[in-house]
Amino acid sequence: MKSKFPSLNEQLDLIQRGAEEIIPIEELEEKISKSIKTGVPLNVKLGADPSRPDLHLGHTVVLKKLRHFQDLGHQAILIIGDFTGMIGDPTGRSKTRPPLTLEETREFGKTYFEQASKVIDGKKARIVYNSEWLARMTFEDVIKLASKYTVARMLERDDFEKRYKNGEPISIHEFLYPLAQAMDSVAIKADVELGGTDQKFNLLVGRDIQREYGQEPQVILTMPILPGTDGVEKMSKSLDNYIGISEPPNEIYGKTMSIPDNLIYTYFELVTDVKKDELELIKKQLQDPSVNPRDLKRKLARTIVEQYYSKEAALEAEENFDKIFVRKEIPDELIEVIVDSNSASNIISLLREIGAAPSNSEARRLVDQGGVSINGEKITNSNSIIQLKNESILKVGKRKFYKLIIK
Repeated sequence: MKSKFPSLNEQLDLIQRGAEEIIPIEELEEKISKSIKTGVPLNVKLGADPSRPDLHLGHTVVLKKLRHFQDLGHQAILIIGDFTGMIGDPTGRSKTRPPLTLEETREFGKTYFEQASKVIDGKKARIVYNSEWLARMTFEDVIKLASKYTVARMLERDDFEKRYKNGEPISIHEFLYPLAQAMDSVAIKADVELGGTDQKFNLLVGRDIQREYGQEPQVILTMPILPGTDGVEKMSKSLDNYIGISEPPNEIYGKTMSIPDNLIYTYFELVTDVKKDELELIKKQLQDPSVNPRDLKRKLARTIVEQYYSKEAALEAEENFDKIFVRKEIPDELIEVIVDSNSASNIISLLREIGAAPSNSEARRLVDQGGVSINGEKITNSNSIIQLKNESILKVGKRKFYKLIIK
């Protein structure tokens, strides 16, 4: 009888794509082999932080890996941390994170799943909220759980260790976060847990706690942290170096074109679905001095837009990009705004009035960085007096154009 799963080598080939670490790989091979033999899919777990409902490409790296497991026939289990979200994951934190309410975490979780379904197969994924089991635990249960891990082990974790050495407070409830996340693995009997490299400690705790509860420990698979469009920092909305998967096609295309050349292959590998042989070709082309990296970047931008919209939207976004940045034309779709003649003499108040900047400081930053021009002339001084003609074209940043109607 033929197995419903691909062969071990085929599965490992896809699972290992872009992965940072698989701990331990031997156990994963054993689990997959058993799954092929018995016809029972693996339970593959991903915990979702409900405090960040707006997903960008950085979030999709691990979601893509979850989709790979789905494509191989395994059971994807997305755990919405509505209960753990009230604690707040201390990973990478230099201070205690402010808590959320259960209502907030539930609402964020719903938005997260809606957006995550653009990457994973939402119809086949199991969605569970960890309040289902964590909220039922008694204080006696929590004490028993806490007894299974030591403070010394917790302080081995980088962020706790730094805060402890610097004399910065660590609340006891923060120690409970990795244990609560580990109980998620126990509750669903996880075979594999996915996460970013920054989640390695939490995932390893899950292995230890599963053993304590008499379960076969999960294999952990970590994915790299995707650099943002600046090519330096982790992709983050707060650093404004992100590409949101729900942003308009023109934004996704334009932002992708702004990434450094050295990230082209990384983005192809981690955030697109291009096949292995095509990836190899892209790698060779990037090493070929006769190939312009810009052409490959254009292909990358089209590919990403097509993933979240359509081929037509990708081609239209490319045409709009060429019109603005290659041929230096003004786009057909301008944001038409009516402005008061008084505010139109001051660039800061003008940017605030039309909603192009949320604050005076942000408006000054845009001007100081050379991101504002009127009728093709760059504004270099945020304090300078400007004189606008009716229907002047204001450009803010790289892709926003306004037609100013002065009243």
